[in-house]
Amino acid sequence: MIRIRSIAALAAVASMLATTPAFAAEKMTSMKGHSMAMAGGARFGGSVYKNNPKLTNTLALVVAGGGPAKFSTATLFGVLAGDKAGAEKAKLVKQFGAPAFAQYVKTFDFVIADSLKIVTAAKVKLPAKPDPDPTDGKALAAALYTDGIDPKAGFNVEYMLDHLVTHPVHVQVMKDIDAKYGVGADTAYHAVTLVIFKDLKAVYGL
Repeated sequence: MIRIRSIAALAAVASMLATTPAFAAEKMTSMKGHSMAMAGGARFGGSVYKNNPKLTNTLALVVAGGGPAKFSTATLFGVLAGDKAGAEKAKLVKQFGAPAFAQYVKTFDFVIADSLKIVTAAKVKLPAKPDPDPTDGKALAAALYTDGIDPKAGFNVEYMLDHLVTHPVHVQVMKDIDAKYGVGADTAYHAVTLVIFKDLKAVYGL
């Protein structure tokens, strides 16, 4: 798990999206400024993964969501959570609010589309075969969770994303989220993803 302080901060900011947007926007702008001061660091805390990406896992995630042309966060969510998907969605809606969860789905869809756009422009070729099997929700959840294990802080969404697309691409995608949806959507994306993977860990005993 990432540091308790970081978890609390992310969850608190994300939950404010549905209740006090003006206050949340002010806090998120402050957080962005603080993160920019941390040159070379991860925006929401933890270590930066600087090695080669695990592109077979990246491809598995994309294929599980319907493929590059038809990627759907809802489809991916159904694969990862399996028969627990409905209950998990209800839990997240209750925890973060329906508007925030709907925005999360939009943001996740955008993250995948933007990441693929960036790597395509950079002429990065995805592997021919995904690994693990994109239809195996438990195996995929385990692989993605392992990608996010920050050796200094435990599971970290930032570290997972670095692992999947490289740190520079991850940073560019965050900037693109900020420009399209606002910093609050970026913060919520990390916060909700953290909760989802904590829940997947509990369900599958990762």
